[in-house]
Amino acid sequence: MRSPTLPFLVLALLGLFSLGASCNGGKEASPGQAADAAKIEKLPQVETSSLTDGERRTWVELVNEQLSPCGDPVSVAQCVAESRACGACVPAARYLVRLVSEGFEKREIEELFSSRYDAKKKVTLDLGDSPVRGAPMAKVTIVEFSDFECPHCGAAHPVLTSVLQEFDGKVNLVFKNYPLDSHKNAMSAAVAAVAAGKQGKFWELADKLFEHQRELSPEKIRELAQSVGLDMERFDADVASDAVRARVAQDKQEGARVKIEGTPTLFIDGRQYQESLQNLGKYLREELGQ
Repeated sequence: MRSPTLPFLVLALLGLFSLGASCNGGKEASPGQAADAAKIEKLPQVETSSLTDGERRTWVELVNEQLSPCGDPVSVAQCVAESRACGACVPAARYLVRLVSEGFEKREIEELFSSRYDAKKKVTLDLGDSPVRGAPMAKVTIVEFSDFECPHCGAAHPVLTSVLQEFDGKVNLVFKNYPLDSHKNAMSAAVAAVAAGKQGKFWELADKLFEHQRELSPEKIRELAQSVGLDMERFDADVASDAVRARVAQDKQEGARVKIEGTPTLFIDGRQYQESLQNLGKYLREELGQ
């Protein structure tokens, strides 16, 4: 005679296995977990023909693992495939194509993607009365934290000037002073630039300061200020004022708040730009949907 308890035991064991397969602590599966089950390998809106087979495999992994920049708990691939209302997923998928094709390692790509699209990485910067070059109502705003005596800032200056010309009316540049203590004339140059700004000639003097950054001294800074046509009596008074120095200190405090680690540091629409200056034009075209 068959034991009446056997069917019960079988059912109980099956029940336990079922619970083990479905319990996830009440959390929705991450895109990476979903991707393991069924990766989306083609997106008609995203051209991947330039990628090698290995690069394409990396892109497929990334586009199925990275979260949609729209805030939905789905992958970029799923967001695009489902034609979700947010318009950021197709550009995000194309951004991953570019990074893969440029030879970045997977870990680097994940960091760059996070910096650009993770909502937690976006910061709010007080633009206030900071000097602006370019159209005030431009679609994209670059905020630069810079030091007039920093050679890297000097190298960035013509690149940024060129970018503003290329994207005339679409991109503007906001300047924030971040003079480093290691550069003995950087604070004097920053104070002079702010003083020049009080006469409407910040950018004229800024250009001169970068052009002569290896020669900066109090005497040279004053000579450059005079060369751009400033009222020197007023300039000297402003340079000596507490208000102008406080304005530089305000920029430095804001830089510290957003954890500036060096100069130049760029933020594009509130997100720290992490790529090389050579890629800045590509990045801006992506932001502008070009």
